Amino acid sequence: MIITKETDYALRILRTLANGRRLTTSEIARCEQVPKQFAYKIIKKLQKGGIVSILRGADGGCALAADLESITMRRLMHTMEEDSSVCSCMKPGYKCNWRRAHGGSVCHAHAYLISVQKKIDGEFEAHNLKEILFGG
Repeated sequence: MIITKETDYALRILRTLANGRRLTTSEIARCEQVPKQFAYKIIKKLQKGGIVSILRGADGGCALAADLESITMRRLMHTMEEDSSVCSCMKPGYKCNWRRAHGGSVCHAHAYLISVQKKIDGEFEAHNLKEILFGG
């Protein structure tokens, strides 16, 4: 699966924060039906990626730190430390046992999957989160 549950939850969290209000992790989790323990973990990753800010204290909470129009789906996936490879042989540095066993012959399945991978990467890069979450 290309989009993991964690990235799905991240999209939901960002949808809730898009209203511009600062919300607690509990409020976000309740609003988007995200388990609270996952919400906190995801928000920390979003903060590390510069997408969300976290304020501590009585008036604390989470808020967007970046414009959703400036964040692509591919960047979100990278922030969530997600691999968008359609199969393991698309990953950098992958050692193909089949090619090794066949003297480095061209693997037509790999060649086809490279073209699929490029299309998927292009789509994830072509659409920003505002567009994905709210249409348009």
